[in-house]
Amino acid sequence: NVLIGMGAIILDNAVIEENCLIAAGALILENMVCESGGIYAGVPAKKVKSVPPEFLEEKFKSLAQNYIKYSGWFKEEE
Repeated sequence: NVLIGMGAIILDNAVIEENCLIAAGALILENMVCESGGIYAGVPAKKVKSVPPEFLEEKFKSLAQNYIKYSGWFKEEE
């Protein structure tokens, strides 16, 4: 249950815990731990905000549904 934004780079041995958001273009350094409920952004990435993990879990569910909807736009007709 994580969201890793487009163009984000995650280096070796980094740990991304559940219900964590990595912003687009962020650079997660080697051995960095991104904590549950954290929003990480920047180069190098830093925790910019903490939110309840349940909040991100709900957001991720709604975002996943959007991706399913968008995929239908490009699916070939049978």
